[in-house]
Amino acid sequence: MARPKKNGTYLNVCIDTPVYDRLADYCEEAGQPKTVAVERAITAYLDEYDEKQRRLKELEKEVR
Repeated sequence: MARPKKNGTYLNVCIDTPVYDRLADYCEEAGQPKTVAVERAITAYLDEYDEKQRRLKELEKEVR
């Protein structure tokens, strides 16, 4: 029996081969699909970005 399809959107990207090779090595070592690794990396990056933006806005309010 097949897995249910993921509710997602396809993203096609062209990345440098050394970056892809690192990703593939990481996924093989971690035992996870590349999709999961990329989703986690993007989520971590965006979470960090959102937190920095929140802190910046707080600092701007304090200066006013």
